[in-house]
Amino acid sequence: MFERAFQKFAKSHYFLAIGLFFSQFALSANIDLVIEDQHGQKLSGAVVELNIADKQATPSSLPIAIMDQVHKQFLPELLVVQQGQKVNFPNSDNIRHHVYSFSQAKPFQLRLYSGQPKEPITFEQQGVVVLGCNIHDSMVGYIYVASSESVYKTDKKGYVSLPINTLPAQVSVWHPLQTAPLENKKMITINSQKQLQITVNTSSPAPRNTFGSKFKAGND
Repeated sequence: MFERAFQKFAKSHYFLAIGLFFSQFALSANIDLVIEDQHGQKLSGAVVELNIADKQATPSSLPIAIMDQVHKQFLPELLVVQQGQKVNFPNSDNIRHHVYSFSQAKPFQLRLYSGQPKEPITFEQQGVVVLGCNIHDSMVGYIYVASSESVYKTDKKGYVSLPINTLPAQVSVWHPLQTAPLENKKMITINSQKQLQITVNTSSPAPRNTFGSKFKAGND
């Protein structure tokens, strides 16, 4: 009688342990997202941010990020930084640029300059900062200022793998070509561990010409 009761107790706790093991394993596995546009084309360079209360890095410990200017283009076109991080704007062209932004997250100007600006710019507020050049209209760049360290970009196949430990989880999705206002982020709630496909409506960017190309100027 005692032996049978012991076997029943051991058996129930065995299956409980196995259940807990697989439950913990499942929760520790990554969740895959695929981001595409309304035509089914995969979107590379989409920014996916986990909205979790993770520990934010202190600004002083963050490296200075680089937004370069090469061949009349911002390089990279999209830079992801943390809230409070500094960004340097070197001008690697042999012409001068005038970098500016009117974005609510960080309005600023680096007036006409070449080489290295005096000091980097600090991006204190989370949000999206759209960059332009007051001399070359074709120059457009983006700085995504994340409020969480858990921020990722999709690869060329529109794929990203997120380390989500608990469900449900909330993520935001943003892309520079989205039809929604650039300040907006698409909010998604993840309730299962299956691969999730997310659609972001996009539009093709309007063609932009530089002053030089319009007027055939040889020196700018």
